[in-house]
This record gives sequence, structure tokens and C-alpha cells, in this order.
Amino acid sequence: MSEPHPLYADVAALLNGTMPDPPAPAILARSDGHALFYTGQVNLVFGDPESGKTWVALAAAAEALRDGGSALVLDLDHNGMQATVQRLLMLGAPGGALSDLQRFRYVEPEDAPHLVDVVADVVAWRPDVTVLDSIGELLPLFGVSSNSPDDFTMVHSRVMKPLAAKADTALIAIDHLAKNSESRALGATGTAAKRRAIGGVSLRVKLLEAFTPGRGGAALLTIHKDRHGGLRAVSPAEDKEPVAGTFKLSTVDGATSWRVHAPAGGERNPAEAADPADVDALRQMDPQPVSVRDVQERMTWRRSRAADALREYRRVSDTSAESVRFPGSHTQGAEPGTAPGATRCAACGEPSTYPIHPTCEEAPR
Repeated sequence: MSEPHPLYADVAALLNGTMPDPPAPAILARSDGHALFYTGQVNLVFGDPESGKTWVALAAAAEALRDGGSALVLDLDHNGMQATVQRLLMLGAPGGALSDLQRFRYVEPEDAPHLVDVVADVVAWRPDVTVLDSIGELLPLFGVSSNSPDDFTMVHSRVMKPLAAKADTALIAIDHLAKNSESRALGATGTAAKRRAIGGVSLRVKLLEAFTPGRGGAALLTIHKDRHGGLRAVSPAEDKEPVAGTFKLSTVDGATSWRVHAPAGGERNPAEAADPADVDALRQMDPQPVSVRDVQERMTWRRSRAADALREYRRVSDTSAESVRFPGSHTQGAEPGTAPGATRCAACGEPSTYPIHPTCEEAPR
């Protein structure tokens, strides 16, 4: 008889150091050796059509197959088996692995019962990577609304949660970006329950070079959410949505290769980089700006503009001050009198012991 599930969390284990360390991303390695996606968690990639989302997700599956692992593709977008397998071959997946049912499985679910049966089979199989393309087709398959949090929670509990938690796979779900500008800042389309369901990382995919057969393409990956902070910890910290890497697909003499290039130190998310003229305007303020609200009221700017300008103004000011007072110090940005290791929140610029305040993490920009 199995042991009963404990009613409460083991705080003693946390305090005495016997609790396992927080998970770290282990799937889809960057050029610096760090990875993007978490095993046993729901991960998400989202962006505009043809931005490279599917290429990124399939690259993770190809990496697993290349390294001796296993992968599943749930093709709800009806891309087709031939097109999917051709892409995986281009990305370096071995043909022998794709032919082995213990290493690779592909399915276009016909209806909700078919998908539920597949999930039960996958829980027993436990592939290393599962690509779900896409969430936009998942809820309609069950005949429910993409905008209903209750409907999404129901489908999540029947499909996505067991795939991640019971099958212990790195579930990489693909979703589309909202169309209006305010919603786009919040992330993927549909209910906000999607964001709460992400237990791993959510990456925004932005096209840099069109993905063209025989020529390749490129996409910028930025961190929209990172539940455990493992990817943020090894990525630039200046932005609310820092750069996670650049996915580059190249074709030379008919041979296709790909790589996720790690961000350079201090690399900025172009969507968040402040206008130099705005930063100069803050330098001219007397007295100096003290908060985002202060900048908003005195400059009559919208919040996102004020926050971006103040963050860059403080970053430059703090870096200059630290280089004079503490040459070689690694505590740049710490507020005088705060605890060692304290920095500024990357979203609002205020002193914080977290890279981003929890409230800022959930707030729209």
C-alpha cells in the first residue's frame, strides 16, 4: 500500500537544507550551455504568425532525439506529419529515432476523447519533450471557450497538467499573440488563466529574419515569465522582459543548422530600451526623479515610457557611481543602507531584493 499524500508542506526540510534545489531549465541549450525550458513543467512560446514559434519548439524536440532522448508532437494545428518530420530532419533529428515508436510519436488528435487517450498513453511513456501546437486549437477541440478561465482550467487539468506533472516531460506549448496593443503586453491570447498555468518559462518570440526554405531565419526570444527564475538568473537583468537568446536557423550549401545564441552581457530588449532623449530629459530634472510616478506627473508621460526612461537613467547613474566608489564591485545598483545583494526591480526601478517585484511581474506594462 502506497504512503498517503502528506497534508502539509515540509517546512522543516526547507529550513534544514534537505529540500531539493529549485528546478533549472534543462531543454534547448543556448550557446553558453544554459538551457531554456524546464522538465516536468508547462512551458510556453508565443508570438505572431510565422515568427518562428514552431521552429523553436521543434528544435527542442530535435535536440532531445539527437541526444538519445524521446519526443512527442501533438499537432492540433494540422501542420501535417510530412511537414513536421521534414522540419525535424532539417533540425538534426536522426531518421532512425523518428522511425522508432519508443523514441518519437506524432499525432493529430481527431477529437477530445482521442487526445485524452493519448495523454494517458504518454503518462506511461514519459517522453523527454512534448510539443503542443497549439493552445489556440486545444480548447475548441473540447468545445469550450478560449476566453473562459474555468474552461481553460478544466482542459489544463485534463491535458497539460498530467503531461507535465505525471509524464514528467518538458511540455512546450505554442500560442498566438493578442492583436491589440494593450493585450499584447500581457502575452498570449485568451484568458489570463493561461499565464497562471505556466510552471516553467514563457518566451515571447519576435521575428528578426523571415524563415525561408533554403535560407533560414532568426527570432528574438524574451522572457515573459519564469516561475523558478533559473533562466532569468543567467540572462541580462535590465529589462522586465529580458533577452533569453536569439534562435538562428542557417542553410549553407543545402545543409541546415541551428543555434540558440546566448545574449551578450547587458544586451537589451529592443522593445524596452529607453529613448536616449528621454534619459537626457531625466538628467535635466531638478530635483532628480525619485519614482516612476514622479516622472509621470512631472513629465506627463505614460507609465511605460516613464518606467523605461527611469530604469535606464538609474542603471547608468548607478553604474557610474559604483565604478568610482567600489571598483570591481558586483553589487551595482544597490541602494545605500539596504541589505547586501539588494538591487533595483527591473520593472519599476525601485530598490528590491528580487530581480522583479512580484507585483510588477504580474502587472501589465
